[in-house]
Amino acid sequence: MASSSKFNRKVTFIFKPLKFKNFLYGTTLACISVYNSLAQQVKDSTSLEEVYLQSSSVKGELKKTPASVSLLNKTELQRSSPTLTTQSFNRVPGVYTQTGALNTNRITIRGIGARAQYGTNRVKAYFNEIPLSSGDGETVINDIDLDAIERVEIIKGPNSSLYGSGLGGVIHLISADPGKEKTFAKISTDVGSYQLLKKSISAGFATQKASIFANYNHLEQEGYRENSDYDRKSFHLNGKLYLSEKSNLSFLGNFTRLKAFIPSSISLSAYEEDPRQAAFTWKSAKGYESYDKLLLGLSYHYQFSNQLEQTTSVFTNYKDAYEPRPFDILQQETFNWGARSRFDYQHRVFEIPFKASLGAEFLQENYEGSNFENLYEDFPNQGSVEGDRIANVEQDRNNINAFAQIDFQVTPKLNLIGGLNVNSTNYTLTDFFTEANTEQRSEGSFKTILAPRFAALYELTEQKNVYLNVSKGFSPPTVDETLTPDGRINNSLQPETGWNYEVGFKGNWTRNFYTEIALYTIQVNDLLVAERVGNDQYVGINAGKTDHNGIELLLQYTWDISPSIQLLPFVSAEFNDYEFDEFIDEGDDFSGNELTGVPNEKINVGIDAIFYKNLRLFSNALFVSKIPLNDENSAYSENYKVIDLKASYRLNILENFDVHFNLGVNNLFDEAYAISILPNAVGFGGKEPRYFYPGNDRNFFGGVSLKYNIQ
Repeated sequence: MASSSKFNRKVTFIFKPLKFKNFLYGTTLACISVYNSLAQQVKDSTSLEEVYLQSSSVKGELKKTPASVSLLNKTELQRSSPTLTTQSFNRVPGVYTQTGALNTNRITIRGIGARAQYGTNRVKAYFNEIPLSSGDGETVINDIDLDAIERVEIIKGPNSSLYGSGLGGVIHLISADPGKEKTFAKISTDVGSYQLLKKSISAGFATQKASIFANYNHLEQEGYRENSDYDRKSFHLNGKLYLSEKSNLSFLGNFTRLKAFIPSSISLSAYEEDPRQAAFTWKSAKGYESYDKLLLGLSYHYQFSNQLEQTTSVFTNYKDAYEPRPFDILQQETFNWGARSRFDYQHRVFEIPFKASLGAEFLQENYEGSNFENLYEDFPNQGSVEGDRIANVEQDRNNINAFAQIDFQVTPKLNLIGGLNVNSTNYTLTDFFTEANTEQRSEGSFKTILAPRFAALYELTEQKNVYLNVSKGFSPPTVDETLTPDGRINNSLQPETGWNYEVGFKGNWTRNFYTEIALYTIQVNDLLVAERVGNDQYVGINAGKTDHNGIELLLQYTWDISPSIQLLPFVSAEFNDYEFDEFIDEGDDFSGNELTGVPNEKINVGIDAIFYKNLRLFSNALFVSKIPLNDENSAYSENYKVIDLKASYRLNILENFDVHFNLGVNNLFDEAYAISILPNAVGFGGKEPRYFYPGNDRNFFGGVSLKYNIQ
């Protein structure tokens, strides 16, 4: 493809000396100075609202929770374009989201999961009480549309004492809920660059006895790059039946049908020539992924007394997928089902208030996968053509977590928490494609893991708290990591484990100025490494240890300039020192090198403005430092900064009828940057490594929604 001058933007990714760190630190210090100045000047403004968490393990006031937890409410989730649920996650300190395409996302928390090749693992996710993650921690969040989510709570660092696997942390999505006696209907349309079109219809119905919310949406986009067309249809339904004063029954269902083409990563030379181009082999094969996915869950809550309550959930998850790739065609079917039950009890012991939780979670997974030859090279310009079957395996896993936690309010100012999780994972692999044409079956298990947690919170003043959190986490290998390229099981693999040590502060300095700071260190053992053995093919090995040290900072201010105008500046920042403690791979010693695939610094600076409660302006500047591309640290992506703007306006036409307009721009200054990288890419046949997923150029979006509220 001929390149235009617009896209021929030279970017040097390797060995460029940086003054970026000084800039980041300087920016943060300047913002702190501004905040302190404002705090001294504006003491009569309306105070920040108290923020309460809703997820089952961390209910309570945010600043009195002895853990690093971040909250994204509905407004914050909608500060960006309407295409991705995870786009707003980058505003959370300690969380880094890379988006190679709408269907190619990698979420890392405190550097955990940074070396994953194509998706998110080592992180646990829930939708209400229903797991979105597989037992091995593989997670896809963007199947859940923004319209179906009311808020997101992110617990950073291991929280195994209540949630089991998830060495990086837990992402808890909480569904939209019309609430009691709120009924509405809403339609919306969004359009934008790259032929973006999203159509959505939602409705909510509620009485004193029941509530229900439903949403259907269709998202289409041709994409910035070649071979990146995206088409997703999804339907969501959730609701609650109030059976009595003591009990309720909640249900949740989500269906997604997706077909998304894959441009894949490209080399530095290709990036400099034209970042819109797809990888040659993926373009020739017209590679894509398609699947139907169904999530169903039912949850029953019963209040036995003022002291004792119980919640039990049952759930199932089904996925039927087909993915033509240049090196083969993968057809897979997964069926998961499970249950989770938890009892919560609160009382007093020797006049000391305490809360106790006890429960278990069971997950049964069945994976069936077949690989076929891809004959696209024999049929030019036709895309992928299915050939003979070359592999056929089935893997069954059962994952059991038993957990307990107790919370003592030792004094009015001191809160102590202790918890323990016990995990057992067993698996069976059946290979139906052997040389003898006979079924080959093998069984195995990972060692039983005990994961304790201890936390303490001390209230310095009514508005200021310090906390300590020590916890152990773990993440078992994924299905792909346990399989060798010839479809056999790797019995030598063990789960990654790690200890998290953290101290932090949460509090208000004035009524309007809220701050959080966390200092942590995580030591990971039995590091799972994806060792490349072929073109886009990998095998998992346990290869060493990593150290994750970091500082996270959040500053939020509310400034009431007048009764009609309000400014909300914010800063979120992370400064990381992640490195391999011990890591020897194929005789090469990488000990002491920076951890691959994650930046050392990430800062968000922004300010929101609200005028007359109806007009809202959003601004966000994201700064990301360079990222090591390989374990040798011989190549880095360049640091980048991206500025996004959005405006929204709500017009009340009638008492119960609202029209909502929004308009925005991403990458305001048309920055050339790599939005995602492929760690440890290797060039075959003398070709360059394909490290880079180019970020979108300047792009626009806008939309309108109509909502009718029925009293």
